[in-house]
Amino acid sequence: MAKSRTIFVCQQCGNQQTRWLGKCPDCGAWDSFVEQSVTKTPAGRAPQLLVTSKPTPITAISSEGFARLPVEGEEFTRVLGGGLVPGSLVLIGGDPGIGKTTLLSQLGARFATQQGPVLYISAEESAQQLKLRIERLGLLNDQLYVLNETNLDLAINAITELKPTLVIVDSVQTVYLEDITSAAGSVSQVREGALRLLRVAKETNTPIFLVGHVTKEGTIAGPRVLEHIVDVVLYLEGDRFHQYRMLRGVKNRFGSTDEVGVFEMTQDGMREVTNPSQVFLAERSAGTPGSTVAVTMEGTRPILVEIQALTSHTQNPQPRRTANGFDPNRLTMLIAVLSKRVGLPLFNQDIYVNVVGGMRITEPAADLAVATAIASSFRNQRVDPDLALVGEIGLSGELRSVGQLERRLGEAAKLGFRRALYPSPAGAPNAGSGFNLEGVRSLDQAIRQALVDKPEEARREIYG
Repeated sequence: MAKSRTIFVCQQCGNQQTRWLGKCPDCGAWDSFVEQSVTKTPAGRAPQLLVTSKPTPITAISSEGFARLPVEGEEFTRVLGGGLVPGSLVLIGGDPGIGKTTLLSQLGARFATQQGPVLYISAEESAQQLKLRIERLGLLNDQLYVLNETNLDLAINAITELKPTLVIVDSVQTVYLEDITSAAGSVSQVREGALRLLRVAKETNTPIFLVGHVTKEGTIAGPRVLEHIVDVVLYLEGDRFHQYRMLRGVKNRFGSTDEVGVFEMTQDGMREVTNPSQVFLAERSAGTPGSTVAVTMEGTRPILVEIQALTSHTQNPQPRRTANGFDPNRLTMLIAVLSKRVGLPLFNQDIYVNVVGGMRITEPAADLAVATAIASSFRNQRVDPDLALVGEIGLSGELRSVGQLERRLGEAAKLGFRRALYPSPAGAPNAGSGFNLEGVRSLDQAIRQALVDKPEEARREIYG
């Protein structure tokens, strides 16, 4: 007969223990173990395996019927890698209230108009709530079906009967399977539910979107194996108090993970931002000390963002170093380079760095703009408002070349900038006529060329 025993499973990583532990030995999460009952079947004669498929030469495999499905909107299409692949399982996560349901409601309603019936499985909101949102967005459609169900077995039956062109499950942590005794959202439920939905997607060639909750650390809740099961993992990022949202690809089996889509949250839903650089620079504080413009790359798209820095004298023996939208560890390194290689006495300065618009910069090409903004604020000298900065800074204070330099500078010239500082070892790129390119080798040289007035003149102009 089958024997039942009790185990304890970590809800963050899936680690199993025979007794309860306060801290998971694998992922380090505290108070994450939950008691579960498992049934062990006694060993017997091995089952006979039935061969249902045979190895096939790759040249004999047909790719017909696997063309990408068009998705309305260039931003979503860019992040997905060119469209929606039939049979793909896409996981989208984000903070509560960031706009995941709104974005997928718009996607489902527009997809239903173009491709056919779409099934929205709502396990969190009622059907009436979802209809009110669709009405507010002005996207009511007879081809958009809503199923208010938390039982995943019944939801899969509805998928089989309706045969939709797209399925949206909101959310994967709130649906459950009856044959698993643990609660909804547990490791067993999330893992097995995702596997069954993956099987449905592959067998019917139906793309499925899963909405995932995130933890306080910003990662998708549940076991890490969930992200390994799905084909695509997307994160919707942004500050709830800002109107701009960034849809970023973290994993994509069918395309690049370097792309990012920019949206604006409005009363009419999520609206695409086709020219993010112009939006992020619309309210730029040009001519103010501590303000620079960095040229970053998000996948194949160059984006110009404003970097703001503020230095303030402090009596605290441990000055504050605060970064919003920039890596704090890299900020600490840049401050050390400014102190050692440029000679700025920043040991008694609180330093704050902000990337305007809620953008998050991860590439080192923004080093020069951040360091120049700090030097500008400390010396109270303005940076040329027509100047764009791009370059990585090494520990010796040298500037290192970055990729796709010509595309970066071309975008700056298109937006009306007339000067650019770039690492001279990269060679002279071509950015068009009327654009002055100045190659620099060191951070000290770049700061001298970027600042346009003397400290006393800037102080008189600002304060009178």
